[in-house]
Amino acid sequence: MAAAVGHGPTSSPRDVPGEAVRTMTSLLEKGTGMLQNFAPPKQIHQHLCAFHFYAYDLTRQVEAHHFCGHYNEDVHQCAIYDSPEENARLIGIEYIVSENVFLKLPDAEKPLWHSHEYEVQSGVLFAPWIPETLEKVPMSEICKTYGKVFHFWQYDRGDTLPLGLPQLMMALTDDGQLHPKLAEDVETRFAVSFEEKRRNRADLKGPDHGIHPLANLWKSGKGLASVLRECDANLPSKLQEISKGAVSGL
Repeated sequence: MAAAVGHGPTSSPRDVPGEAVRTMTSLLEKGTGMLQNFAPPKQIHQHLCAFHFYAYDLTRQVEAHHFCGHYNEDVHQCAIYDSPEENARLIGIEYIVSENVFLKLPDAEKPLWHSHEYEVQSGVLFAPWIPETLEKVPMSEICKTYGKVFHFWQYDRGDTLPLGLPQLMMALTDDGQLHPKLAEDVETRFAVSFEEKRRNRADLKGPDHGIHPLANLWKSGKGLASVLRECDANLPSKLQEISKGAVSGL
């Protein structure tokens, strides 16, 4: 069961509406699995556990399991689930870029991104079941990166399906921000100690140029929330005629 604090009550995978997968469906899936190559998901090579909060509300925090692949040495792309279990819900996506790539982004884009320095140095971002000696190498790289993440499924408020708009999420930047309940729950389930990881990572460094002031916008007291607005659709002329005819017939 994933951990979350928010407006609750938190929904669980058991709450997702729908019939259980039938035997015939499972058999068909096994058949297609033998015929198709599924190349994109096969690029996933890393599992990271961390915590995200809504870019406009630090009180709503969720456990986030990242399953990531390198697009290249400077860009990673991650599918985010609420747990590492077989019945995990796909709740979002994150793109991770190197400092060099981030610094070249337009200034208007930078506030959508968050730094990873604190998460790594404090130990709250970790690779489950990986020995510390092996974990430290990728962590030294992640410590210098920036991430942009959207969540689609607000299970912390009880949603049993991905309702509403995708929401921008942010990451922890200092002590005292992570809800104690989440920390205790994750440390217990994964048999890790954030304090021990903090000590072992004391020599890891963040971005070479320091954390950019336009990242982590929420620290300025300003939040970012997705809002849907109606606008005119750009249609080919033929479809415009059809659309006007449909409206006039109402």
